[in-house]
Amino acid sequence: MKKIYLSLVMMFAALYVSAQNPALKTFYFMLGKWEMKTKSGKIVERWHKHKDSLTGQSHKFNATGDSILTETIVLKKIKGDWHFCVTGYEKGNEGKTDFKLVSSANKTFSFENKQHDFPQQITYQNKGKNELLAWIEGEIGGKKRKIEFPYKRPN
Repeated sequence: MKKIYLSLVMMFAALYVSAQNPALKTFYFMLGKWEMKTKSGKIVERWHKHKDSLTGQSHKFNATGDSILTETIVLKKIKGDWHFCVTGYEKGNEGKTDFKLVSSANKTFSFENKQHDFPQQITYQNKGKNELLAWIEGEIGGKKRKIEFPYKRPN
């Protein structure tokens, strides 16, 4: 009986650890090109696979097709935990910020950095082969704010 109990405890512990610390391939749904239409043009994210990480770039395009690089991202393990490492290039969003994976359930991955001004949380949700929902949230001036990015694969 003790062996069965111990085996069950070990199995649930392994499942909990794998749910909280997924393999890199768990994030492969992000790979490729994603677009979101905006009032003034579109936002495009591109993700690439590397040996032990994913890298991404986000560009804003205006209506005439001119673009600006807004941020680069590296999704990698740091000391055994997944981190979403963002380098921003837009005015007011310059510099590097790391967000640690705090939740991974139901094809939804949330990264958090409570010390950051805004956002404090970045979330990516796998909505299937051709859809991806990302959002940022946190507080600005004591008010909660959430901005969604409903991406689709371009045709």
